[in-house]
Amino acid sequence: MHNFIPRSYAGEADLPAIVELLNACESVDHEDHYYSVSDLQISYAEPGFDPAQNVRLWEDESGRLVACADFWMPPQPAEQLDGWLWFRVRPLHRWQGLEAEILDWGESRLSLAARLLSKPLPCQLSVSCRSNQLERIQLYEQYSFVYQRCFITMSRSLVLPVAEPVLPDGFQIVQSQGLEDVTRWIEMYNQTFIDHWNFHPATVEDHSYWLSTPKYCPQLDLVALSPDDQFAAFCHAHIDAEQNQQRQQPEGWINSLGTRRGFRRMGLARAMLLAGLRVLQTAGMATAKLAVDTENPNSAQKLYESVGFQQLYASLSYTKLLDQAAR
Repeated sequence: MHNFIPRSYAGEADLPAIVELLNACESVDHEDHYYSVSDLQISYAEPGFDPAQNVRLWEDESGRLVACADFWMPPQPAEQLDGWLWFRVRPLHRWQGLEAEILDWGESRLSLAARLLSKPLPCQLSVSCRSNQLERIQLYEQYSFVYQRCFITMSRSLVLPVAEPVLPDGFQIVQSQGLEDVTRWIEMYNQTFIDHWNFHPATVEDHSYWLSTPKYCPQLDLVALSPDDQFAAFCHAHIDAEQNQQRQQPEGWINSLGTRRGFRRMGLARAMLLAGLRVLQTAGMATAKLAVDTENPNSAQKLYESVGFQQLYASLSYTKLLDQAAR
């Protein structure tokens, strides 16, 4: 058994040690990430997220960081209180009992949040892992987590040609005006994804925050305007210059792509995807990546495959309904 000491996040002085831990894990796990202090600063300052409560650290007796965990909840639960737990354990210290302690902490955070609600709600804790992380899968199943969904990350070369987008008559692709368009954009986003698994409405506050961060790339934020000036579809791409430099890989991501209800089956999703790829290509990226739910109700995976995307790896989502009596 381990002899590690848990503690709360104590402020930005902890960030370099967290980054060192995460990149040490990445060097073994190869999960397609590079972590930086600036990334964590942005994440921990997200509206509604209190790192003092929702970040947990574990140290060894010498004070070296051996594990960290983040817990997140949507701001306004409706019929169910959902929590997401994300964690990493230093490779040398894995499978000595610390992972179970982290799961217990995640459950306790969700249970505490449930007790503070004005009315009782069902509570569900979600975790994830790569499909090849068999020890994690075994741990989740041992602690009564149930498999729910598979998400695959796909990639496409941008060295190859990208077809020109073809829009329905009267539609045009424009660059979103960011904060000026935030209310219209959020309305479109929520109407687009309301029928997706585990959907929680995005908020103007959250989206405004991300638009204000240095990581936001305005030229990669595209919207399809209908003939009557409605926001009909969108493609929000992203380039992380710092990560690309560290990994020596010029790649960009299609962060989100969708068509709002009332404008589907018109070819807008394909047109917006191609437009996003061409913008990434123009910016000098050699590869484009995206993630998709394999059970997406609108057959998004088939669309991505039709323009040249291929699967890189799969991530699995597991959930656990907490025992209300235990709270």
